[in-house]
Amino acid sequence: MLKKYFRKLESIIALAQSLMTPKQFIFLSSVLIGISCSLAVIVLKTFAHSVFSFATYINAILKLSFINSILPIIGIVLTVFVIKRVLNGTIEKGTSQILYAVAKKASIIPKKQMYAQIITSSLTVGLGGSAGLESPIVVTGAAFGSNFAQNYKLAYKDRTLLIGCGVAAGISAAFNAPIAGVLFAIEVLLVDVSISAFTPIMISAATGALVSAIVLDETILLSFKKQEAFNYHNIPFYVILGILTGFIAVYYARNFQRVEHYFAQLKMGAYKKALIGSSLLALLIFVFPTLFGEGYESIKTLSEADPGKILDNTLFGDFRNNQWILLLFVGCTMMVKVFASGLTIGSGGNGGNFAPSLFLGSYLGFFFSKFVTMIGLSKLPISNFTMVGMAGILSGLFHAPLTAIFLIAEITGGYSLMIPLMIVSSISFAISKRFEKYSLDVKGLAKKGHAFTSNKDSNILSTLDIDSIIQCDYLTVHPEENLTKLVDLISHSNQVVFAVVTHEKELVGVVHFNDIREIIFNSYRVKYTLVKDVMKTPAATISSFDSMEIVMSKFEKSKTAFLPVLRNEKYYGFISKSIALEAYRMKLRSMTIE
Repeated sequence: MLKKYFRKLESIIALAQSLMTPKQFIFLSSVLIGISCSLAVIVLKTFAHSVFSFATYINAILKLSFINSILPIIGIVLTVFVIKRVLNGTIEKGTSQILYAVAKKASIIPKKQMYAQIITSSLTVGLGGSAGLESPIVVTGAAFGSNFAQNYKLAYKDRTLLIGCGVAAGISAAFNAPIAGVLFAIEVLLVDVSISAFTPIMISAATGALVSAIVLDETILLSFKKQEAFNYHNIPFYVILGILTGFIAVYYARNFQRVEHYFAQLKMGAYKKALIGSSLLALLIFVFPTLFGEGYESIKTLSEADPGKILDNTLFGDFRNNQWILLLFVGCTMMVKVFASGLTIGSGGNGGNFAPSLFLGSYLGFFFSKFVTMIGLSKLPISNFTMVGMAGILSGLFHAPLTAIFLIAEITGGYSLMIPLMIVSSISFAISKRFEKYSLDVKGLAKKGHAFTSNKDSNILSTLDIDSIIQCDYLTVHPEENLTKLVDLISHSNQVVFAVVTHEKELVGVVHFNDIREIIFNSYRVKYTLVKDVMKTPAATISSFDSMEIVMSKFEKSKTAFLPVLRNEKYYGFISKSIALEAYRMKLRSMTIE
């Protein structure tokens, strides 16, 4: 019955496509993708919130703090089971796969990502894994956009644009923050879009936020009502907070990857990894229960009048009114959050680092402002610092200061904190960028040689295939031959450069036509001059395994139009600078979203 309904809907959309202009159909598509993504967000958020509420209810009745520790073990093991039995044993995690799909796979994202992320992340995070739902939501939204475009035979540019629509709608629906959704799609994923591309992305983001706001209970969304007026006397403390968030973001990024790498290197079965990792996570949650799930409830608690409530139903419940114990608990939770998230994802669970960054930022903002207030240095607005701290970590971890600024501005219901948000986010971004060239999600790609940054030239060059522009049919000469053969080759070909190679295909030099122009018209010199006497050492050589960025750098330094290519230390062919530039221009034209 459901299948029949979807086929009917597809036929209606196909009819609309035939009646509309391409631009009008893109607008319609952005609305449909926005609705689809918001429904996925509603399912994920509702499930995760229900499980958290259930666990809290059970704890309040039974007073058994270990209940929260058992659920994540079940969730991660179930996630591994689903991946192995339902998803063919593999699943791509993180938003980096979207970047890779856009650049290397013509914006084609597998169909299974439309449901795989929802199922696995709901099991992991919904049952208490210490990660976020936003990254799976973003990947799901991107998959909706890509597969919708494929289904209606849209071109690469439109596929990429609809991926951006899905991403924007996902973030927008998850936080009821449409501006942040648009900025995240452009700042983090689609770094090169024209102004006209903003319209469908904005439509999709607005649709996602609207559906989410109508259907989802406000208590499920991360939102804040309590904030104090900005006081410019506190600017020095915001500067210090910006510095702290920058260094803590670097601390989180490096330790998260260490934990993930450790599990990746373990030589054992998936279920054993899941049990070991989830058991360690269970221990952390037993001591620090606020590590359970996304942690948004504790973030809200810290920004309210009675932050001591986060100690309820914990081992430290008897000290809920002791401010120093509370501060110590917050500080320790903040520092071990990275290990909880690393264990969750590294051991086989699925989730993202978006929510952990907000969790970490709020705890750091609370810890810093509470400490300064308690020692009598200054009376700081703790709720403001709690919220601004989230922007600092988000900016430093994802290298996305604009997204961080507007996300927090939107979820706090106003822009009164805009100045401190700008201060903290920009300082955190600058410090993090100084120590970590790539954001957390992009760093994994960079290690594999697929780095995507805000540098458009580097991004495009990284997508070019060097093998496609190597010319392997260039004629060669031997160093001991006289110029007679070379002159004959010149007269019967369009080559202007020749590789000089031995019988073993070793490159010993190159001969340029312009360098022997005077000699070839003198028959005596042609007959008695050897190739080795006129050849020159190449200004540079290229390995067939070099990236295009390295190739273009060598062309720039050598100031030559042709460079010889070696494969396994043997001569392989030539690359022409003009052909390489033409390949770049063609790629640039195909990748520009208008």
